[in-house]
Amino acid sequence: MRKLASGATRARCAILLLRLLATFALIAFALLRPAQAQDDEDQPSAGPGEALSISLLTFGPGALYWERFGHNALLVRDASNGSALAYNYGMFDFNQKNFFLNFARGYMTYRVAADPLRYDLNLYRHEQRWVMEQQLALTPEQRVRLRDFLVWNTQPEHANYSYDYFLSNCSTRVRDALDRALDGALSLQLQGKPTTASYRFDAVRLIAPDRLLSMAMDLALGPTADRPVDLWAESFVPMVLMDAVQTVQIKDPQGKLRPLVSAQQRLLEGSVAEPPAQPPDDRLACLVVGLVFAVLLLGLVELRSHAAARIGFALIASLLALLSGIVGSIFAAIWGLTQHWAGWHNLNLLLFDPLSLLLVPALLMSLRASWQPSAFVRQLTRLIALGSVLALATYGLSHLQQNLHWILLMLPPQLALAFALRKQPQA
Repeated sequence: MRKLASGATRARCAILLLRLLATFALIAFALLRPAQAQDDEDQPSAGPGEALSISLLTFGPGALYWERFGHNALLVRDASNGSALAYNYGMFDFNQKNFFLNFARGYMTYRVAADPLRYDLNLYRHEQRWVMEQQLALTPEQRVRLRDFLVWNTQPEHANYSYDYFLSNCSTRVRDALDRALDGALSLQLQGKPTTASYRFDAVRLIAPDRLLSMAMDLALGPTADRPVDLWAESFVPMVLMDAVQTVQIKDPQGKLRPLVSAQQRLLEGSVAEPPAQPPDDRLACLVVGLVFAVLLLGLVELRSHAAARIGFALIASLLALLSGIVGSIFAAIWGLTQHWAGWHNLNLLLFDPLSLLLVPALLMSLRASWQPSAFVRQLTRLIALGSVLALATYGLSHLQQNLHWILLMLPPQLALAFALRKQPQA
């Protein structure tokens, strides 16, 4: 019986000891919990911008003509949900109603859209174009502000905008959105910073791999495109903006200056050839071609007694007049009927005169051995040649428009044609 009592006593003691330990544990938990809660309150909470990172994406030139200028986008990464959205300006659709008519008139409506980064990378990987990401050292507030603006801008009622090659394209829209977030710090540092470029310089060199298109663009641009541009204006070229942001300094929350670009990485390598650093220099080639046509016209008119010479003269002279008249009419239409401001006041109208179309019937008649140009045709050829002489004088005196190569191409044959008709008997 004593043994049983002794065992029961030990059991009661053990239970009592466990109860005491449990009581001490509850008291300790109650005492420590407010302190822990207070420690948690003292820790700064993550703001809405802490999970965001903003990067400038630059896509290298592509093989198709509308890809030659490259592309920019803004990339918003959100660590809170793992998303990475690329906001792309400069989106267009060939199936848009009256797209080509509006394009010709200069009324182009483009839009901005947000795509998952992986979609863009898959597209540019297929096009074999390089992609550079530059992470921007924005404050959390600036990240939120820029993200919210981009979200607003991609809403259907705000997504469309009027496109302009030089003033409102995929790169300038990205530049302006970034400048807005930086309270003008970008424009403050890029505006007034001189360059050696002009709109013509960059446009012609970037499209140079498509040689005919490069020549057509060069022909169609007027003197406004030759004005020197600062770094802010030249950032219409995506690759120029990519380089420009690396020179920008911004203030951190403590007021200290730091680079805008905090890090950069190449997301994709490309295989498309890079554009040339300079536009093509066609002055010698144009002079040679112009002199060849001038010699042909003068030589064939001397041999008009031969049928082959008459055919050659008629074909060369009439094609020259037809080409000159059509091209000049296009320039006049761009100036008077469209919103393509960079093509206004085009001094190439002195070289490519729409009045040349009036010469075509008379020059085709030169196939006949008895052909004699009328006084009107003679005077018209002299007037057209005088236009080319004025173009040369304008270039020499003012350099308003960089079109010397076109002057060297058109002046010799137009002078030769006027001289050739002067030697013919008058009707």
